[in-house]
Amino acid sequence: MLLIHCPYCDEDRAEVEFVYGGEAHIARPLDPSALDDTQWESYLYLRRNPRGRHHERWRHTYGCGRFFNAVRDTVSDVIETTYRAGEARR
Repeated sequence: MLLIHCPYCDEDRAEVEFVYGGEAHIARPLDPSALDDTQWESYLYLRRNPRGRHHERWRHTYGCGRFFNAVRDTVSDVIETTYRAGEARR
């Protein structure tokens, strides 16, 4: 079982309390109506899938309910650190 540290609750909890929210630090479109279909496809579907260190969004669904960011190694599945949403990439 993977233990994930929630930076808002400040405690380690079982992974079943969390939901994966995709890649972190995705730049949201400032003017969505100005995007063409190719740009929408890129924004909605195209994500990095690195081998190794990866920045991810998680939600503490069965806790505080808030989104936060985590740095996880996709090979070993070890979470290096977690930090609050809105904070700079670590």
